[in-house]
Amino acid sequence: MEREKAERRRIFLSVAYDGTDYHGWQLQPGAVTVESELNRALTELLGEEIQVIGASRTDSGVHALCNAAVFDTTSRIPADKFAYALNRSLPEDIRVQESKEVSPEFHPRYIKSRKTYEYRIYNARFPMPTKRRYSLFTYAELDVDAMARAGKLLEGEHDFKSFCSVHTQAETTVRTIYCVEVWRENAGNALCRRSSVPEGGCGCAEEVPDGIIAIRRGESDGADVYVHKKEGAAESDIVIRVTGNGFLYNMVRIIAGTLLEVGQGKRKPEDITRILAACDRSEAGPTAPACGLTLTGYEFFESLENT
Repeated sequence: MEREKAERRRIFLSVAYDGTDYHGWQLQPGAVTVESELNRALTELLGEEIQVIGASRTDSGVHALCNAAVFDTTSRIPADKFAYALNRSLPEDIRVQESKEVSPEFHPRYIKSRKTYEYRIYNARFPMPTKRRYSLFTYAELDVDAMARAGKLLEGEHDFKSFCSVHTQAETTVRTIYCVEVWRENAGNALCRRSSVPEGGCGCAEEVPDGIIAIRRGESDGADVYVHKKEGAAESDIVIRVTGNGFLYNMVRIIAGTLLEVGQGKRKPEDITRILAACDRSEAGPTAPACGLTLTGYEFFESLENT
């Protein structure tokens, strides 16, 4: 019986948080972090000293929908109940989305994985107070197509030394980016589902004189989706989505800052190739503010199950 009580289990957590009021994920002396709040809540709940191990050490002010973490415990609480128990004592801006038992050998930082970050830019005449925590505001007109073309040049395995902080302590600055997408979201847009657009426009009820601004393919019914820009719809959210096998310190924020300069016409899309080759932080654009960045996806290539 004593041996059973002493048996340690490893519990996996998927954690969402608004990072605005935290000094990042990682423990820091005298600072409130997401990790410190999880440790506090777990220690109080279980009556044993708990130290979680996080997968992504997000920076101060960065948000997450699904950061991964594990901790070890001798508690016999059913694994799926930890999420409910923790959420009763965590601050409202941190919430566990899932909890389950995993193999004792599972380590979220050493297992092969794919992460997705999104950087949001609010593009309008004036700032919107409800967006200030989750996006970067700019009134400048942006060339989203040029930003998307520049982003594609970042895909593949490269040395991203130009796109990380000079203070990075990584053993290597080589990373693989699987996909970079840039698009404009606009509540004033309308969708038209047709196999083709006849000369002069599609003629649908949603058509507007400003015409087609984007074409999305691959819908399940085989039809293309044509997105029309409505006249007067000045405000929009521009999304930069980056998926890779890992990221260096400030890497996605520097990518966002560089693509923003491309959108402003300060750089050309093809400049990305030169910036990568330089391996020099000063060649890339500024580090975009943390508020616009959210960890939105985490995929592990190996099983998490406790076998």
